[in-house]
Amino acid sequence: MIFFKSITITTAVLAFCLVVFGSYVRISDAGLGCPDWPGCFGILTVPESQIAIDKAMANFPGRVIVTEKAWIEMIHRYVAGILGLLILVIGFYAFKYRKILEINMLLPYSLLGVVLFQATLGMLTVTLLLKPIIVTSHLIGGMLTLALLTAISAQHLNKNSTLIIKNYLFFYIIRFSLVLIFLQIFLGGWTSTNYAGLACTDYPKCHGMWFPDMDFQNAFSINRDLGKTPEGASISLSALQAIQWVHRLGAIIVTLYFIYLSYALMKYKQLKLEATLLIILIIYQFLLGIANILLHLPVILAALHNFGAAALVVILTIINSKIKK
Repeated sequence: MIFFKSITITTAVLAFCLVVFGSYVRISDAGLGCPDWPGCFGILTVPESQIAIDKAMANFPGRVIVTEKAWIEMIHRYVAGILGLLILVIGFYAFKYRKILEINMLLPYSLLGVVLFQATLGMLTVTLLLKPIIVTSHLIGGMLTLALLTAISAQHLNKNSTLIIKNYLFFYIIRFSLVLIFLQIFLGGWTSTNYAGLACTDYPKCHGMWFPDMDFQNAFSINRDLGKTPEGASISLSALQAIQWVHRLGAIIVTLYFIYLSYALMKYKQLKLEATLLIILIIYQFLLGIANILLHLPVILAALHNFGAAALVVILTIINSKIKK
């Protein structure tokens, strides 16, 4: 169906934009521009008139209205709401015309589940005041939404051009690439949400050392508040260094893995374009990560780094959707 093809591609593009814009919301510290959810200071826009501001101050004492950040957060919520509605339409059409579309129904059903999970995390992000595990999980949910939409679109468009990979080991090497990219995105999100991006400001060493002082226990403790240890003390520099060091190590592993994967995929004519894009993207992503460290995380470069991660998710999903054993 032309309508289903159009809406899935449109929604996938919107999800890509939302993931990138979400990184800007996080980087610009606009995530708490509104202290409530789903509205902002009790209304569905942002208080701007003096009457609206006075009312907001009365309902949320102690909170300061920063109009620019509040609008950034609300625009993010509006786009997320539109995306959610489009995904509901996709789910409805996928079920109604399942015999005609011939797609794996697990994909749209999983997509609906992820969207509900994302809405819950969006609320918890505000109510739990940017708890690192909640914000990082929200990022993973966004990337998973993008991957599922890409998979539905790719499966619908390429249902008659599936490539058979006879080498079982290589088949699972390709499949594992998705696991690897999501693990690295989690590490990147964990680095960002813990504000560990500048724990080390040189590269490849950290403060002139290959192995700086690192507190792994507190660095990767899940049940803690932002900037705190599980016991409530301020998180140490050694913990932040551990977070960034592990992310760096992951970047090296992922880069080498994807360079090998790109080279191996080049021999398949049907995947040559995707393989070329993959190697370009992974080199771009690796160099941009280094630039972010050396240039002290400028907002535009940090957002472009998230753009690269989303693009890698799309390319790897397309590759995986085009193969079978």
